[in-house]
Amino acid sequence: MSLEIDIDHRRGTFHLAARFAARPGVTALFGRSGSGKTTLVNIVAGLIRPDRGRIAVDGQVLVDTERRLFVPTYRRRIGYVFQDSRLFPHLSVHRNLLYGRWFARGNGGASADFASVVELLGIGHLLERRPDSLSGGEKQRVAIGRALLAHPQILLMDEPLAALDESRRGEILPYIERLRDTAGVPILYVSHSVSEVARLATTVVLLAEGKVADVGPVADILPLADVDEGGSVLDAVVLRHDEAFQLTTLSSQAGELQVPRLAAGIGMPVRAYIRSRDVMLSLQAPQQVSALNILPGKVSQIAGSGPQVDVRLECNGAMLTARLTAKSAQRLALQPGLPVYAVIKSVSFERS
Repeated sequence: MSLEIDIDHRRGTFHLAARFAARPGVTALFGRSGSGKTTLVNIVAGLIRPDRGRIAVDGQVLVDTERRLFVPTYRRRIGYVFQDSRLFPHLSVHRNLLYGRWFARGNGGASADFASVVELLGIGHLLERRPDSLSGGEKQRVAIGRALLAHPQILLMDEPLAALDESRRGEILPYIERLRDTAGVPILYVSHSVSEVARLATTVVLLAEGKVADVGPVADILPLADVDEGGSVLDAVVLRHDEAFQLTTLSSQAGELQVPRLAAGIGMPVRAYIRSRDVMLSLQAPQQVSALNILPGKVSQIAGSGPQVDVRLECNGAMLTARLTAKSAQRLALQPGLPVYAVIKSVSFERS
């Protein structure tokens, strides 16, 4: 299935202009507050009628202003998961889920298999409970299940983890990963969290002041999106675990990396997001330092002016960025081709 979007919409002085296509997997809408992410999702859902444009899901046209075509929300096969779960408080989990299946039949769609969705989201033990007895993460898993049982052609998720604390986010992220890998429908995912996008996204749509600034694979776009910090994405696999020190060793193109113990099996793919400010550079192989991760490389490019510069490194074919003061770059006499060692102080390691 695919989603094609080409719209223009004005709201007061704000002008949203977006054109891109989404395929199965997670397409993350990423940008600052006020960049138009939620407005765009609501246009796809049919909650807002755009001034101009065309939206099609798997070839079925939902909006075409030239033809004066606008399919109302209730007739669109779209699953929507909000920041808050919006479950019916007077219904059990089981009956909340059945509402999604009823909606699919009303839309002429064949509902997803109930048992499969319950198993996918790990909510079988919750079926007889009421929403007020569930944790935030459990509520969101039920909300996702209800959306899936509506047999959607596309799933919209508007910052579904924003209201959860870190532990609850960690609880639900693996289920969204399963959804991405098995649902077979495009997922349009709104987030302002770099770590969420690094972990979940297949494609990133970078929005800035209502315009699509860039679209592409997460490894290419996310470092551009994290404008305040900058960073690099490394794909890796779990190589081994050190139970004595509770560490996990990862194998990446840039080299081996040691991180705090991950709950991932040997051979499992992971994605590491390394912020530029967490990379130091040395002209010699560091000795007797606390950092566990030291990668050899060479300077590829130096960009920026003023008090800070971004130094792009090539580490065995993988690219890494270090953000240094201009004084440090001058003191080390950094220039393209110079061999260096990247000392990584901290890494955000996420399941891929």
